[in-house]
Amino acid sequence: MASITIRNLDDRAKELLRRLAAANNRSMEEQVRVMIAASVVDAHEPTHAQETEAVLHQRPLFPASRSSAVSGLLSGKRILLIIGGGIAAYKSLDLIRRLRERGASVRCVMTRAAQEFVTPLSVGALTASHVFTDLFDRQDEHDVGHIRLSREADLIAVAPATADLMAKLAGGHASDLASAVLLATDKKVLMAPAMNPRMWSHPATQRNRAQLEKDGVLFVGPNSGEMAESGELGPGRMAEPLEITAAIERLLDTRPRPLAGRRIIVTSGPTHEPIDPVRYIANRSSGKQGHAIAAAFASLGAHVWLVSGPVAIPDPAGVSTIHVQRAEEMRDAVEQLLPADAAIFVAAVADWRTEGAADQKIKKVAGDGPPLLRMVENPDILATVGHHERRPRLVVGFAAETQDVLKNAEAKLAKKGADFIVANDVSGSVMGGDRNRVTIVSKSGAEEWPEMGKDEVAARLADLVAEKLNTIVV
Repeated sequence: MASITIRNLDDRAKELLRRLAAANNRSMEEQVRVMIAASVVDAHEPTHAQETEAVLHQRPLFPASRSSAVSGLLSGKRILLIIGGGIAAYKSLDLIRRLRERGASVRCVMTRAAQEFVTPLSVGALTASHVFTDLFDRQDEHDVGHIRLSREADLIAVAPATADLMAKLAGGHASDLASAVLLATDKKVLMAPAMNPRMWSHPATQRNRAQLEKDGVLFVGPNSGEMAESGELGPGRMAEPLEITAAIERLLDTRPRPLAGRRIIVTSGPTHEPIDPVRYIANRSSGKQGHAIAAAFASLGAHVWLVSGPVAIPDPAGVSTIHVQRAEEMRDAVEQLLPADAAIFVAAVADWRTEGAADQKIKKVAGDGPPLLRMVENPDILATVGHHERRPRLVVGFAAETQDVLKNAEAKLAKKGADFIVANDVSGSVMGGDRNRVTIVSKSGAEEWPEMGKDEVAARLADLVAEKLNTIVV
């Protein structure tokens, strides 16, 4: 029945029906069945374009978001994504997916150049809604559609933001749909620049960025790295979709910021202590818990410095990260960051290192047996800061144990000068895993938390530290 009805529609009605179906995340056949059931469509009297258009004009521009599978910060938020013309446009497809899985509804404007890299069909399939491409489209502009697009969104993201788009907005031009929307909006605008390193460093681009920042436009990236062009290296890579998503979450997060203005130090990951230029001593720490804690403090408004050992996970967005390899480097970096309001020592720092790493690879010689390695103790970073003359107001350490967890944590609390010790049993799959079970040990006793995801552990710990900091009388 539905297929018969669709075949009877003229081209204009079919297009309008397609848009309505996309807006409701349905196929055209499903949409017709719904309309038939609601007596909007009579199977014996095919729908006219005017009737379908009337239904379309009553709907909001942004379709309902799907349920959040990751986080609720963007649930119900309406994001207008402007896709510029650059090779990084392919990342916009993943960005749409990241936003929608967090509960946001997404509509897209594509420049003519963007359509040379990704198609409106691909973008529309991921957004489940109409893709806007033309400032002079009669159907979209009958009610000044570009004004509605610019005002009905909660935030406008431009990714990739090309040099051309930046120049147009900086100069106040409105020669196409994307620039007209940007000029007409009264909402926050977040740009994720992407271009060749020389284009990014050109005085005109830097002048435009300075003007845009003065006008209130916000930026994420660009990052440094290898470009699409062979041999090109430098700043100009578009920020990764997760970085852009995190930036949007921060901009739309209306939760209280109890740590605004606070300075927090977090250490994370393992350390690598060299034996020779090839071999090193390490442990199984992935950095997932430490990085999650750094991100949690940033979400509460703190200025977070993360000192990270070598890990295979990205730096958390909104956090200043210092990368180190050895325990001595981590200690030096932490001391240089003092004073701070709080320091959270999550890193699994190696207890020992070899006494003088070999300058050349130690060769295996048949019959000689293994080399003798003399070990010396590494600096105790937690104890150093816990008894430092510029000691933070709160010092929190982690105790990764495989036996006598509570007993060892209590001993560590007394010895290291910490206010809290977060103790956990790492004999299972905690190191490298996504879940953790911890006990918070302080002078007033121990509080065991149930097993939860590392992100939730991080959020609860950040809330605890925020509560304690805000009750400390200076």
